[in-house]
Amino acid sequence: MLLALGRSHRTAVDAELIRWGADFLRVEGVVGVMRTEEAPSAPEDEPGVLGAALDGVPPPGIALNVSLQAGGRKRILVNGVPRRPAALAEHLRTVLFAPEEMLLVVGPPTLRRTALDQLAGPHDPMYGSHLSTYTRALSQRNSLLRQIRDGEADHAQLRYWDEPFLASGAAVVAARLRLLELLSAPLAAAHREIAPAEEPLALDYATTTPPLPGESPRDALARRLRETAEKEAWNGTTLVGPHRDDLVFRLGGRDLTTFASRGQQRTAILALKLAEMDLLTALDGRPPLLLLDDVFSELDPLRRGHLVRRIAGLPQALITTTVPDDLDPDLRRQARAWRVVADAEGTRVEEGGA
Repeated sequence: MLLALGRSHRTAVDAELIRWGADFLRVEGVVGVMRTEEAPSAPEDEPGVLGAALDGVPPPGIALNVSLQAGGRKRILVNGVPRRPAALAEHLRTVLFAPEEMLLVVGPPTLRRTALDQLAGPHDPMYGSHLSTYTRALSQRNSLLRQIRDGEADHAQLRYWDEPFLASGAAVVAARLRLLELLSAPLAAAHREIAPAEEPLALDYATTTPPLPGESPRDALARRLRETAEKEAWNGTTLVGPHRDDLVFRLGGRDLTTFASRGQQRTAILALKLAEMDLLTALDGRPPLLLLDDVFSELDPLRRGHLVRRIAGLPQALITTTVPDDLDPDLRRQARAWRVVADAEGTRVEEGGA
């Protein structure tokens, strides 16, 4: 995930990724054009998925480099040129299955908002910019609200931050709603494949600024700011906006968090991930790199079989497990295996061992 997002999915503290006793960490990769016998070759200057050609010779591509210093400095290079983290995702698209993804249905709303933000980015080039502007405006607005609560500022001073807050907040909400429209059909189809006997799966956007008839997202947000102005000043924080919104998984119209079994939750998350793969592939025909982090042990044979069939149709997937026997035997026969070995000499990767 470092090469795709510039950060880990396991921790928000970069220093925790550096091996104990080491001074730095560096991860490198090449995003090249994957060629298969079934598909026509793509132009050599077109970015593709991470991988190598069928003959084992790595195709020309885009070099990605992420390095972390023990002191906290992060350096990101794309073809040797310093870039921001967002530039990585432009070249290396990923879909991640990990054990912690199982909290997506019943965990805190921030997990679902983060998932929405990651999904929306590739489908809206301006989404990252709108979200960044909104986050800055929200931080400044909250700081000012605390000063107002403590009698150190006047409420009229909020007007300066309300404009970027409204403009970027409305853009974020609109983009999320468009994304859910795109997800609707592939999500329902993926869920139907995995669990044909269950009721339809859908996603709803639970917003703190529901629009009245004829209202735009910006109008609804502005109205709700007026309605909560007194309470915001009392609490010293912004009470409405996309930072308080949520995503609701519904099975047959009912909220999954109120009744779903663990199996139904896992099925919903798996359907969402498969729908995400379909949407990313539909952008330009390039399937994303699938990352499976010790996930097969969490799946029953039916869902495991469906995932294996999807993996078999991809140019490349990376799978980690601590128990190789958890992997499907057919998948193990097709896979190229590496083993991570830790001993007195350090940590290294050896081929074979699955």
